[in-house]
Amino acid sequence: MPSDAAENISLAAEAYAIVRNRILRGELSIGAVVSRRTLASELGMSFLPVSEALLRLEFEGLLESRPRAGTRVRIPTIQDVTGHYIVREALEGQAARLFATEATAEEKAELQKLAVRVDTLASQPEADRFHYLSLHERLHRRIAACARCESLSEAIEKTHALASTWRCVARPASPNEPPRRTHQDLMNSLCSGDPDLASDAMRKHIRSSLDRAMESLRPWFEMHRARATKYARAARGKQPPRVEAALPETAA
Repeated sequence: MPSDAAENISLAAEAYAIVRNRILRGELSIGAVVSRRTLASELGMSFLPVSEALLRLEFEGLLESRPRAGTRVRIPTIQDVTGHYIVREALEGQAARLFATEATAEEKAELQKLAVRVDTLASQPEADRFHYLSLHERLHRRIAACARCESLSEAIEKTHALASTWRCVARPASPNEPPRRTHQDLMNSLCSGDPDLASDAMRKHIRSSLDRAMESLRPWFEMHRARATKYARAARGKQPPRVEAALPETAA
């Protein structure tokens, strides 16, 4: 591979990781404009790697764009959110069923401890929101990994980045709220060894997440209706540019 092509792939990967990280941290909020020119100047890159990185993020659903209107962090519709959680319920319900019988005692103990950390952060209004989202995503990814089905695990991982952008606008915990045990209770069911109990618990957990997302995103739904504007998504089936990079686990 020519050196200039290899360098372009490396730069595109770097730009992809930086922008994705900013979106998941909430530094680029829903609806925020992403300028290729500004980003290229800031990162000291040409347009080509920056454009490839943004196309990859658009393919993944984190960005949206249209000709002569630019690129922005994608504003979800009610149908987007509902469909996303329907898919997650199906995928993660099956992962929970497999986890109940496939996970080892060590893995169950590991995830029960992680669930405590996730619930503790969720109950702290001053907690770093990005740290909470990272641990939350890690918990769900580990559940999928311990289900011992690589295809299922990969499918679940693809759904989490999009949901993380929506969680960034969620209301933080109130100081008066009692400590949460949401994920600890979930893990207790998954560690029971009963596939039906585990699947039902995960499905209820995902539905509860849907309810919270719908409430948090209500202002954005109203904005969509008021403006009656839709940005075009990348064509279905079109492959994203080659960007060989992944964020560290704690920054996913």
